[in-house]
Amino acid sequence: MSPVYLYLDLLTLAAPFLLSFDKKVAFYKSWKYLFPAIAGMAVFFIAKDVLFAKYEIWGFNDKYLVGFRMLGLPIEEWMFFFVVPYAIVFIYACLVAYLPTDPLKKIHRPVLYVLSGLLLITSIVYYDRLYTSIIFALTALLILYNLQRNRQWLSMFLLAYVVSLIPFLLVNGILTGSFIDEPIVWYDNTHNLGIRIFTIPIEDSVYSLMMFLMTIQLMEWLKKRF
Repeated sequence: MSPVYLYLDLLTLAAPFLLSFDKKVAFYKSWKYLFPAIAGMAVFFIAKDVLFAKYEIWGFNDKYLVGFRMLGLPIEEWMFFFVVPYAIVFIYACLVAYLPTDPLKKIHRPVLYVLSGLLLITSIVYYDRLYTSIIFALTALLILYNLQRNRQWLSMFLLAYVVSLIPFLLVNGILTGSFIDEPIVWYDNTHNLGIRIFTIPIEDSVYSLMMFLMTIQLMEWLKKRF
């Protein structure tokens, strides 16, 4: 047994945390908004994760875990919902700090409307595939809500999400079996589309988008509120 999942969590957090004190980004100044936002997001995602694991929509390979579980979830999975959002929001903060202009400002709204429409249609057509239907529908509704509220940060959010797909392919690739003998996270393919990006179910990319969007939404609301 080797705690690969734990190492992956720690490596995901290491660089963003160490670079949080960069003078231009000064990401540590956002912690008072970011940490409550991550906590709020994590409550929702962990509750959903507990249910998905209980009904074996997905599960975890003990070969790559330290062995401690809470509510049926490995401790590494709990950590995932804190370290991954931290890393992705760090990408967002870097883009805001270093880009002189917003490259997606003129196109982000139609792109997000099209994306949300495709997600909604897919969730209806494949209503019996629970991972697909639930995550696609909730993500689409969350995108539409923020579009209707005319969030000014949506274009930079979209750019940050696209950039985050690079580390996403590595981290989720390892979780789903790339570069190792067996997957750390396994899936019941009757509950997803069966479409994979290398070893990664396509639903995971939407899952990541929803997690990121919910965190940014809560963080920006807290900034505005307080």
